[in-house]
Amino acid sequence: MLDTIVRPDQGPQTDPVGPPVTLPGPEPTILVPVLRGGAVPRPIGAYVVGRGTVHYRPAFDVREILAAATVVAAVTAVAVSRRGRPAVGSVHMGPGGWVSIKGVPAPALRPSGRPWWARLLRARRLVVERA
Repeated sequence: MLDTIVRPDQGPQTDPVGPPVTLPGPEPTILVPVLRGGAVPRPIGAYVVGRGTVHYRPAFDVREILAAATVVAAVTAVAVSRRGRPAVGSVHMGPGGWVSIKGVPAPALRPSGRPWWARLLRARRLVVERA
């Protein structure tokens, strides 16, 4: 059972360490669980005291691992689905060594109109006047 510690400056707090558990065996080993949480604390690890040493062993929460994997899979699926078709279709080598790019419209010979940035900035053409 957890003990509630009341501190005048911080109010009631729950002890982050659970009751120690002695494990059976030829050598005495003690497990001290480390807890985290509010009303229902959950174990996040344990200190293993035995053979004159102390080791901390973290506990893995399968629900958190599955939640993180689900989020990563969803973000990856959205990123892959938003990727459009490539701008260039398949590239083939034609007879005689020429390259054929299928699915690409031919480029315009001369740009029609002014570029979008020139219209946005209301830029004027630089024309040298001869006297």
